[in-house]
Formats: sequence, C-alpha cells, structure tokens
Amino acid sequence: MAKGRIFSALLMVFLVLAPHCEAFYLPGSYMHTYRQGEEIWAKVNSLTSIETELPFSYYSLPYCHPQGGIKKSAENLGELLMGDQIDNSPYRFRVNVNESLYLCTTNPLDEADVKLLKQRSRDLYQVNMILDNLPVRRFTEQNGVTIQWTGYPVGYTPEGSNEVYIINHLKFKVLVHRYEGGKVKVVGTGEGMEVISETETDAKSGYEIVGFEVVPCSMKRDLEAMSKLKMYEKVDPTSCPVEMEKSQLIREKEQITFTYEVEFVNSDIRWPSRWDAYLKMEGAKIHWFSIMNSLMVILFLAGIVFVIFLRTVRRDLTRYEELDKEAQAQMNEELSGWKLVVGDVFREPTSSKLLCVMIGDGVQILGMAIVTIFFAAFGFMSPASRGMLLTGMIFLYMLLGIVAGYAAVRLWRTLKGTSEGWRSVSWSTACFFPGIVFVVLTVLNFMLWSRNSTGALPISLFFTLLSLWFCISVPLTLLGGFFGTRAEPIEFPVRTNQIPREIPAKNYSWLLVLGAGTLPFGTLFIELFFILSSIWLGRFYYVFGFLLVVLLLLVVVCAEVSVVLTYMHLCAEDWRWWWKAFFASGAVALYVFLYSINYLVFDLRSLSGPVSATLYIGYAFVVSLAIMLATGTVGFLTSFSFVHYLFSSVKID
Repeated sequence: MAKGRIFSALLMVFLVLAPHCEAFYLPGSYMHTYRQGEEIWAKVNSLTSIETELPFSYYSLPYCHPQGGIKKSAENLGELLMGDQIDNSPYRFRVNVNESLYLCTTNPLDEADVKLLKQRSRDLYQVNMILDNLPVRRFTEQNGVTIQWTGYPVGYTPEGSNEVYIINHLKFKVLVHRYEGGKVKVVGTGEGMEVISETETDAKSGYEIVGFEVVPCSMKRDLEAMSKLKMYEKVDPTSCPVEMEKSQLIREKEQITFTYEVEFVNSDIRWPSRWDAYLKMEGAKIHWFSIMNSLMVILFLAGIVFVIFLRTVRRDLTRYEELDKEAQAQMNEELSGWKLVVGDVFREPTSSKLLCVMIGDGVQILGMAIVTIFFAAFGFMSPASRGMLLTGMIFLYMLLGIVAGYAAVRLWRTLKGTSEGWRSVSWSTACFFPGIVFVVLTVLNFMLWSRNSTGALPISLFFTLLSLWFCISVPLTLLGGFFGTRAEPIEFPVRTNQIPREIPAKNYSWLLVLGAGTLPFGTLFIELFFILSSIWLGRFYYVFGFLLVVLLLLVVVCAEVSVVLTYMHLCAEDWRWWWKAFFASGAVALYVFLYSINYLVFDLRSLSGPVSATLYIGYAFVVSLAIMLATGTVGFLTSFSFVHYLFSSVKID
C-alpha cells in the first residue's frame, strides 16, 4: 500500500509539472550550465583504430601533459571492459572566450618515439577527445559527400609520399546555447529526476555546450619563438597550411610544438538535442525493409503452421476421436506418421543434462537481451553514460541467474521424474556459458597484455568479475534451482514404451535442421551489418527501437521454424526431436558467425595483424554462442509446448 501511495504521489507531481516542463532529459545525462569565462578541461580517451582494434593510452605518445599531472577519471565496469581509459588533458577552454594558445614543445624525438608515432599514424589511430561528455567531431569531404568522424588522426601520410606528418595544431569549434532559465524544469540525473524551481534559475542560467568540433592541422612552428612561451600563452591564429613544407614532419631529433585555437559559436541546438548529430544513422529505409522482409517470412511460416494445426492435426484428431474403441484399436494398428511415435515421443533425449543446462542459459541470455533492448529503446540507456549498456547487461545477466536455475532444474525434474542431481545441474548452468566466455576472454586478454593495449583487463578487474560471478550469479542460480525442485514437474500426456521404436533410416534430417537456420538469419542480417559497423568502425548505434522489433520478429520466426521442423520429423517417425528442435532455430548462430567472418574479409579489409583478427574471431564466437543458446531455447520451448499439446489430444491406452 505504501509503495502504491508513493507511486501515485509521484505520478500526480509529474502530471502537475508536465505542462510547465521546458524539456525532459534522459536518465544518465547531466546538464551543466557554465558562466562566461568559466574554465572547462577536455578529457582524452584511449587511442583507437579500425586497422588494429587495439586501444592504447593517449599518453603512450609524446603528447603534452597537464600541469597537475595525469589523472584518470572514474570508470564503470562497462567502460573498463570496452578498453576505455579516460584521462585529463592540458586542453583548457574558457566559456565564450575565443583564443589561440600555446601548449608545449616536446623534447627532441628519439628513434623509439619516431617509430611509434609513424606506426600509430599508418595504422590510422584516432585521438578521442571529450568536452562536457561530448566526443569531438570532425568532417571530411569524399566524392562530394560530407562524412562525420569522431576523433582526429594522430598523423597522416599524403598521397604519393612516404613521409608521415603529425597533427600538432587543433582548431576547435565549441557550439554553445544561451540558457536563460525557466519557471520549472525537470532534469534527468543518474539517480532520478531533479526539479529546479523558479528561485534556482539564476544559479542555473548560463551557457550549455551543445557541440564540439575540430579541424586538425599539421603545422611547423618557429622553434626559437615557441621556446620562449609558457603553457597557455597566446599565439597568433593561423589557417591550416596546404604546402607540405609548412607541415610538421615526424623524424628523429625533431621537436614538435603543440598549439590550439578555440572558437565559441552560438547555436540554436537545445541541450536535450545535442546528441542527435552523433546518433543520426543513415538508411532508415533499409531498417524498414528489413522489418518488412521479416514480416513476410513470418507470414509464410505462420501459414504453414496454420495448415499443420487446422488442416492436418485437428482433422486427424477429430477423425480419431469420432471412432469407437474397437475402431480406435483397429486404427492404432494402421497408424502412420506422427501417431506412430506416441510411445516414444517423450523418451529422455541423449545428453539430457547438457540440454537442461543450455536451456537454462538460453533463458538467462534471452531475458537479458529483451530487457536491455527494451530499456534502451525507450531511452534509459543514454549514450552520454559510457559503458552503461554493457554494465546493465552484465548485472541483468547475473540477476536472471535465478530464472536460469529454475528453468534448468524444472526441465531436469520433468525428464528424470526426480530432483536427484539438481545441484549438479544448477552448478553446470551457472558455469557453462560464463565459463566459456571467461576462457575466451582470458586468452584474448593475454594477447592484449602482450601488446600493452588499454583493452587488456587489469588483474583487479579479473578478480572483480570472478567475485560477481561466484558471489552473485552462482548463488542466485542455485537458489533458482532450489525453487525448481519445489515446482511440479510437467506431466507427459502419454506413457513411454520400455523398448524404443526403430527409426526409419533417413540421412537428411540434420541437413534440414542446419538449413532451417537461414530463415531466422534472414530476419536479422541487415541489422547485424549496422551493429558490426558500429562496433568495429567506431560508429554510434542507437536505433534500439528497430532492434527491439527485429528481436521480437526473430523470436517469432525461431518459434515457427522449430515447430514446422519438429512436426516434419515426427511425421517421418523420428521421435528424437529434442535436440533437433533446439538446433532448428539455434542454427542461426552458425550463419551469424559465418557472416561475421565474411564481414571481416570483405568489409574490414583494413584490419591488420593476427592479433586483431584473433580478437575479432574470439568476440564473434562468444556472440554467436550466446545467440545459439537464446534462439535454440526459443525453438525448444515452443516445440515442447507443441508436442505436449499435440499428444495430449491423443487417446491411446
């Protein structure tokens, strides 16, 4: 009752304030207003590249250091797992003050510095800078089309030249919006909503940063003049040189001067809309085409299921039930098709424990995916909160361990008729998928450690993940298994014969199962392309509404495919439907993995080195395994319900 009254009160407050709200901000986003001349400091994230996919620390290169020393920003679990390393930087901005400043001049470059700078430049590494939680953007022209990038290159090699030039002068453009305050405003914070009253508007008024852009330049400075300057002393604004003679070459004993310019520009962009430029994805028509394609597949399969249920199954059952007992006994001797396996259809499958474990893990992964994508689709996973999506997925997965344990043990009780061995099933469920992931990530992590990449997980994070696994996930899975022992097992509608029925020799059944995976794959391969591009090409992916629809369509297609394949196998007098029902829909993971390899070969041709390729294949394997468990679970549970309903309608003594 108390919770209900609290919710009602909050709802009334929202309804009262809603007409006066100027804007509503997503949870996880923090609005900052700055006063004229207030100092803001940019931050730098790890250096990243689509060539190697190995992130490195910004300060692994000879860049200028902040006056107070390097300080790391607090990072959440998701950021650490993604290889982010956010540090402070020497780049200072004074709100609404345009200026051109000197940073520092490096010591003469030695052989190691030159080799590292050239390698990072040739591998297309990008510097990822952040101001007020906004990544820096730059724009390039290619074939008359403006392309947006996040970050700027470490250096570049002009066409027809072997020389490498470093980016040492940055021309920043900061878009600001003048916020005057209003009567009432609701602001989303990381912990809920904050109501700003009229009396607070003066304190909250000021400038909001709504855009952060950069034009990178390579510029050779007068070393003698620059050596007399101190950090943040003014220099003359200049335009980016076109001639290579005026650009800063990377070579031994060269001293590099770093400078930057800042220009503040008033913008009509409001603070709630400042991420729109980053999240705008081209090809909305392609997403709709993908959905329409999936709907056509669903309607086709639904028609087949409709025919199976209404024209075949129901007709046979109606004819069978209209006969008297003598006629039924005579008909039993003349049965054909699925009716012949009535005494074997619920016979325990081979490797029944492994099946229970995989179903439990599949329920856990599927639940995590649906809940995560649902909240992301409704804006609760803001891109402003870096790593929040991955962190939320991990904690959801752990909490859903109780559901996994329950599903696995209840299926075990149904197959065995007893609770004996439920602890072993629960432990296996808690360790099967996470154990495989942990082994793969450990191998990949050693490879990252060998390259001194920031993508390598620190040993402390390893112990943190192990603690979360064995202190939260495993106990919850065991608790779910305990609840599963208290639940009633599912009663089979028919008895199982003592002697298994001989199965007609047919060699194409597993080929049919593997081929069935092409239909679910057809519903998601277009969305899969966008997801792979966002992960490996450094693009933002935020069309979770489309992804939620595609996920729901995928679940429906997997269910229909599995039912159709199960019915076909039963009609062929093959009562070993358990694993085939699982892999009929789970086979989509095979095509996802093969498509990932195709994407690596034809779309990520720039990906260089065996370490990068191994990382890609390792991650693709983990994702494909998760997809197999989730989609296979959907197919198995649907087929189990179908078979249970089908044979519960048969009256055979």
